[in-house]
Amino acid sequence: MDIRESIRQFLVSSGYGRIRLKAVLFDMDGVLFDSMKNHTLAWQKAMAARGISADRNEFYLYEGCTGKGTIDQFFRQIYGREADEKEVEQIYQAKSRFFNEMPTVEIMPGIRDILFDLKKYGLKAILVTGSAQHSLLDRLEKEFPGVFLPAYRVTAADVKQGKPSPEPYLRGLAKAGVRADEALVIENAPMGVQAAVAAGIFTIAVNTGPIPPQKLYEAGADILFPDMLSLVAVFGEIVGLFKEEYLCQERRSPTTSE
Repeated sequence: MDIRESIRQFLVSSGYGRIRLKAVLFDMDGVLFDSMKNHTLAWQKAMAARGISADRNEFYLYEGCTGKGTIDQFFRQIYGREADEKEVEQIYQAKSRFFNEMPTVEIMPGIRDILFDLKKYGLKAILVTGSAQHSLLDRLEKEFPGVFLPAYRVTAADVKQGKPSPEPYLRGLAKAGVRADEALVIENAPMGVQAAVAAGIFTIAVNTGPIPPQKLYEAGADILFPDMLSLVAVFGEIVGLFKEEYLCQERRSPTTSE
């Protein structure tokens, strides 16, 4: 994995020419909190209570969707339709109840080091999550005091279309007051990666779940790390590279072969 080359390729393909980094947009589950094991089991139990058999690992692929989006994935497969409002409410309430009965999730190892680098470089931190799980959203200020300000949060309640639509990340950019060429994203799920890429943002994927790495590359990740600690080890370098003068290149013109 060549970080410089990944950045160079993004700058060429996007046509931006440079990244004037001002903000980093974070997914929540699997990035800030090591919560996906609980989420996937809670979803599996909620679906089973509805009479729907589901492979627990399938929910990793839908991570980043709103609750309704996840439920609709199964309803379309099984019933050939989307769930109605009452069905969504019943299933999501069950899912939340099962989730809240599980052991408290820990924060992701090393994430505080990344947030420290943001503060050091004067960068904004933006939350962009498809979740409406208050048990985690309410912990943000306790675990990361002063980092994810309420004005810089995008949750399931703020969007009409969840990931993989670019809407959540476009809203995140708007809340931060920055453009796509002034930000980067840290994601862990294919649908989240698709959303960030569709919004035109340089996207770092961190494989914190049992997802085949190829799925994250196919979703469009610009660079992939096998776990959070691997990203932590080089995150300061990544931020520094975006600030290096050599990356502030002019837009490349197509070359004509003789």
